[in-house]
Amino acid sequence: MTSSADATDASAPEPAGPGPHYRALQAELESMTTEAFRPELSEIDRLPTLEIAEIMNGEDATVPPAVATQLPRIAAAIDAIAARMSRGGRLIYAGAGTAGRLGVLDASECPPTFNTDPEQVVGVIAGGRDAVITSVEGAEDSRELAAGDLDALALTADDTVVGVSASGRTPYAIGAVEHARARGALTVGLACNADSALAAAADHGIEVVVGPELLTGSTRLKAGTAQKLVLNMLSTITMIRLGKTYGNLMVDVRASNEKLRARSRRIVSLATGAADKEIEDALAATDGEVKNAILMILGEVDGPTATRLLRESDGHLRAALRATATG
Repeated sequence: MTSSADATDASAPEPAGPGPHYRALQAELESMTTEAFRPELSEIDRLPTLEIAEIMNGEDATVPPAVATQLPRIAAAIDAIAARMSRGGRLIYAGAGTAGRLGVLDASECPPTFNTDPEQVVGVIAGGRDAVITSVEGAEDSRELAAGDLDALALTADDTVVGVSASGRTPYAIGAVEHARARGALTVGLACNADSALAAAADHGIEVVVGPELLTGSTRLKAGTAQKLVLNMLSTITMIRLGKTYGNLMVDVRASNEKLRARSRRIVSLATGAADKEIEDALAATDGEVKNAILMILGEVDGPTATRLLRESDGHLRAALRATATG
């Protein structure tokens, strides 16, 4: 006897297939280099571990040359960002998944490295802070969510919003850029596919085309590495332009632990060549502020004068040193 579960109901409708939206999305993904399938790697799981590592290392080596093709665009974006930040603007990264996490990571490293206010460089990620460690399904598909996240930051025309998306089609990243641009903020679109909607929506489009991934569609690999390299440039070179370094020394480093306090003393030593006692005295007189201590020693001024000169030079140590020479 055939059970009702096994019986075929001739009157039942056929199961619905993929709808037009799904088919359009599938076609869009298939057209992207970051999603392309590589048949030559279809049996990579059968290779010795060392050989897989060698292949992966070779893949990673192709990323810096891909970034190099975008250096003029990256430099133009940095100059525009620095100009806005010098007027008090913020650098805001917006993305979903891996791209969003990379933005949060870059933003979180600026306060200890450059002594920036935590609100000066900000990372927003689709789904909120929980999405840094846990996938928040559906969040990346919402442009409205991106607009709401940026509205919570009270955007100004001096701010910069960098939308980050490997595919260049993520609605959250595109929505962030479009919303920011409508508010008069500077916008940058960082993608890893050519002719992306994200780059087209931004004032500055940066497209680092790294090609198909080792694992099909796993954009935490080459695309993620490329995004990390570019975000490093955006934040680091912007901080150089803002006077957060002296040469290649991190003179605005925040000495919040023993390692950083030791680094602070070493930076003052490298910048000045002064004896240990003079360095300790200068750091004590400036409450541990590396930049001020260097100015005290090289400019032969006291702590309060160093503070005033740096304030008058907008924190640029070289300009403050010139002021001591002409004062």
